[in-house]
Amino acid sequence: MKDLFSGTTILDSSLEADLLVPFYHRNHGIVTNQFSRVAHNDRFSYIGNVTLGSSISLSELRDLYHVVVLAYGAESERACGIPGEDLNLAPDLKSTDTAVVLGQGNVALDVARLLLRPTTELATTDIASSALVALSESSIRKVYLVGRRGPMQAACTAKELREILGIKDLYIHIRNVDLLTTSADEEEMKSNRIRRRVYELLSKAASSETSGPSPGQRELHFVFFRKPDKFVESDERSGHVAGVQLEKTVLRENEGTGIQTAVGTGQFEELSCRLVLKSIGHHRGIVPNALGRVLSDNVEDTTQFERGLYVSGWLKR
Repeated sequence: MKDLFSGTTILDSSLEADLLVPFYHRNHGIVTNQFSRVAHNDRFSYIGNVTLGSSISLSELRDLYHVVVLAYGAESERACGIPGEDLNLAPDLKSTDTAVVLGQGNVALDVARLLLRPTTELATTDIASSALVALSESSIRKVYLVGRRGPMQAACTAKELREILGIKDLYIHIRNVDLLTTSADEEEMKSNRIRRRVYELLSKAASSETSGPSPGQRELHFVFFRKPDKFVESDERSGHVAGVQLEKTVLRENEGTGIQTAVGTGQFEELSCRLVLKSIGHHRGIVPNALGRVLSDNVEDTTQFERGLYVSGWLKR
């Protein structure tokens, strides 16, 4: 199953599709209100459940309207390309207490937050009732967020990180050795305020960490410098995942760009779990454009634009 959470694939096991609901931030009501104001305009129309290419063609749309803006984002996930990736079943939150989330971006943090946040708090949001029931019956008590690089390169924002670190009575584990910085890390943080703030928040969380979780306490583990090598199939349940084999990584700086990339060390370890969620983004599908104006593919001159056709969002960038 794809898209339990946006940009996420589940590896293993019977949760209602209503959990495909967006993430529950307190300020999402602001977005709803803004949309409602636009929707009440007499000149506005909304048509849902339409797929471009099958329900209607782009050429038909362009015949009907003077201007068409493509803003449908990235619709396909990025594959890890490792053994066991086809162990894709509906997520089962009842039969395991441990979930592994591959990725450390905002979506990955949202996934972990929904799994770990008390349902009494979620009940005050606009979460679907079926999703709330499923989460209230969940046995998940421990979530691992796995990233290829270090805390300085985590793709999340400070706001999203603060939200999950602020969950009440949550044990947070970060290895102190992962927080050690190199000169390249320091340079990276000097030029990027968001990354510096994320690192500061993670360091603060690590410094306030207790010796271990108390009985029954929910746990969030940040696992840095690890990349998935293969998904391990269960010996007891065919087609189900039993764990993830991770390869330890180190950062190597590209002399040309200065960007630090993760490379494998050939050292492996296995993380046992019965639920894995990938949150590593999408295939990069970009419509060729110049400042949002779609370039024509019918002529060799790349400065020629498609008349009345524009692109925005991820599809543009």
